[in-house]
Amino acid sequence: MSANRLLQLKGHILPENKITGMAGPPSPLTTHVLNTAMGVPGSNMVLNLYRQDPSTNAWSLITAGTTNDDGRCPGLITKQMFTPGVYKMHFETAQYWQSMGETSFYPYVEIVFTIIDPGSKYHVPLLLSRFSYSTYRGS
Repeated sequence: MSANRLLQLKGHILPENKITGMAGPPSPLTTHVLNTAMGVPGSNMVLNLYRQDPSTNAWSLITAGTTNDDGRCPGLITKQMFTPGVYKMHFETAQYWQSMGETSFYPYVEIVFTIIDPGSKYHVPLLLSRFSYSTYRGS
């Protein structure tokens, strides 16, 4: 087994905050992009986190980032900024597939979800192929 593959497996076995090298406390909201077509993490994917203003329904950008080699984007939001409300994660999937010389049916993926208890931890992964995607609420 190659050393690179062992590092990828390590990322799925060890707790997230031990492999990301995050400075400070971990984010209460995490994501993990997995390229299910190739069986690898979705690395170098651009993503944005937004919060919806309840009075205007307008989206405000909170964080812009890129997934790391393990398909994660540490530091999405601080505990202080994580309040009840409606959030959206926007993933630039077409750009990701184009970087590998592929096309994608979905130019982007948006996952919209409601946070009621900001004291809980929320994990919102994206499982992705060129022609499908799925997500779920993890912990």
